[in-house]
Amino acid sequence: MTKIKVMHLTYDMRIGGTEMVIKNIVEGCDTTKFTMSIFCIEKPLGPWGIELQESGLAIDGCERQPGFDRSLIEAIRKHLKKSDIDIIHCHQYTPWVYGVLAAVGLKTKVVFTEHGRFYPDSSSWKRKLLNPWLCRITDRITAISQATKQALVDFENIPEKRIDVIYNGIKPPRVVPRKTLELKEKLRLSSETKIIGTIARLDPIKNHHMMLNAFAQVLITHPNITLLVVGDGEERINIEKQINSLGIKDNVIMTGYDPQPQHYLDLMDIFLLPSFSEGTSMTLLEAMALGKPCIVTDVGGNPEVIKHHNNGLVVKTNDAEALSEAIKQLISDSKTAEKMGFVGQKRYASTFSDSVMNTTFSNLYTNLLPSHS
Repeated sequence: MTKIKVMHLTYDMRIGGTEMVIKNIVEGCDTTKFTMSIFCIEKPLGPWGIELQESGLAIDGCERQPGFDRSLIEAIRKHLKKSDIDIIHCHQYTPWVYGVLAAVGLKTKVVFTEHGRFYPDSSSWKRKLLNPWLCRITDRITAISQATKQALVDFENIPEKRIDVIYNGIKPPRVVPRKTLELKEKLRLSSETKIIGTIARLDPIKNHHMMLNAFAQVLITHPNITLLVVGDGEERINIEKQINSLGIKDNVIMTGYDPQPQHYLDLMDIFLLPSFSEGTSMTLLEAMALGKPCIVTDVGGNPEVIKHHNNGLVVKTNDAEALSEAIKQLISDSKTAEKMGFVGQKRYASTFSDSVMNTTFSNLYTNLLPSHS
């Protein structure tokens, strides 16, 4: 059996959701069937890229120039021919445009995966005219959620019947109980303290401000709660100002950025995701893998991952009162919270694990090239 050569085309391999998906596909593939590689169109390569490169994975690239870079199309095309690539898997819209144009006339099959949308969503008339033609020379199109699929239909003029949904899959976080206990002691959290929290970059789209307003309401009736805010970003100063103005500083811990935040997640009794927009949040999947009940806003892929009153609660976006009531509900009913966490863990294993995603993509690749099987 001849191995199928799959090249992933992406912006870079910094730490992020799209990059984690690529990393999981590459590391989880059957090496007897596939030879994987990565081609990046932006610099720097990023820590995951360096890590994969050091492990022996072939990673190449050509830095995209401002505007529409025709030389990048030629560089990708040259690489496809030189490396005899069977499938180019384009992650996100811009890599897809360059990738599919580079593959025109070659034997290389094209796969496009949309990983998420900007908020608020939009497109342009040029893209709406171009996209149906790009679709005709693309072999498979996938989206990470039904909401993302619908956005491609509504904003990008891509036919609904051409798009398959393949949910993100992750490896379960590696947690060492001793390290979680040490972290709890370091943060001076007592065994009686309920811990809720979120892990996300401090960006307006993540809507930390609504979460803080909700938390302030919860503290009125449940004072023995600590909120962990894990992450860093442009909103940090504004978030700190809000914490001070609400008078909740003693109950909030801002940890800053941590590249491996799984022990903070392990500390949490409830995981919160108050975003304005989400595709399929990797951190949300990690929380489910650890058996955490989750409260999320009704946006993007969130309600596809969290089934209301099943493995968590779904609240209206930007509604502090609704979020505060949901938090109080789970804080006051530990049995229900525990049951939701257990159901979520099972749902993760059946739908959102890396093995489920890898098997799906493996089948997709193989079906594109039946002569290799």
